[in-house]
Amino acid sequence: MAQTILSLPLLVEVVWPFILVFTLVFAILQKTEMLGKGKRQIDALISLMIAIITVSFGYATGIIISLIPFLAVAAVILLVFMLIYGMTFKPGEFGLNKHVITVVGILAAIGVIIAVMVATGAWDYVRDLINTGEGGSVLITNLVFIGAIIVAVVVALVGSKEKKS
Repeated sequence: MAQTILSLPLLVEVVWPFILVFTLVFAILQKTEMLGKGKRQIDALISLMIAIITVSFGYATGIIISLIPFLAVAAVILLVFMLIYGMTFKPGEFGLNKHVITVVGILAAIGVIIAVMVATGAWDYVRDLINTGEGGSVLITNLVFIGAIIVAVVVALVGSKEKKS
């Protein structure tokens, strides 16, 4: 595959993560006004230092580089879902149901957790723990059983609250 100027190792491993971390930290500091209102210079300096420290550690940069493709694919999937879901509404009346937002949020949280585990290498440990050893199948059975109990309790609680109101 041909290498473009945008995929040079210097850019991928230093410049792009630096710009991403700087921009995100600066935006968060500006939005939360954590360091005071109208303190753009201080927010910029803090963001600059956090971005420099982040790109100076290869492990942190590696995690960021691993997570960006997941972010891009997830954003495209969400865009396609919103386009298809939006086709069922009249023009100007688009809105998401509370339950749809909850389900999408839960799926997004699960996806982010799995993506971080894959990027950090923890996913291999969990997979090996489940698949190997004497109690592997027992562990899966217990996890499924506990998950089913939790789902049943949540459904029962939500169902009883809706009947009362």
